[in-house]
Amino acid sequence: MKNYNSVGRRKTAVARLYLQPGSGKFIINNKMNFQTRIFYPLELTNNRGKFDISITVTGGGFKSQTEAIVLALSRSLCKFNKSYRKILKTNNLLTRDSRIVERKKYGKKKARKKFQFSKR
Repeated sequence: MKNYNSVGRRKTAVARLYLQPGSGKFIINNKMNFQTRIFYPLELTNNRGKFDISITVTGGGFKSQTEAIVLALSRSLCKFNKSYRKILKTNNLLTRDSRIVERKKYGKKKARKKFQFSKR
């Protein structure tokens, strides 16, 4: 069986996904816990329960990890079948959200916020 792997990123979260045809096993970081939003690309392409999926996620928070997984899964499905690309593209699942936290600057409290001004 062929293995389809891809990477999805969001903020500082990185998801490495390995997809292969199988019975529908879904493992994230060697655990069976996940959010239902992850299954959205599979439901759009009518593939729920047809693939064994193994995911390794690092960095970021819960939501950014979920969005990184959705992007990686969408990319893997496109590798599996080229006709899924149109379905996933129209639902904005193949677009990488490049927004990240702006770095803190010196002389300021945060990236743009200034220190509190005191007149007296």
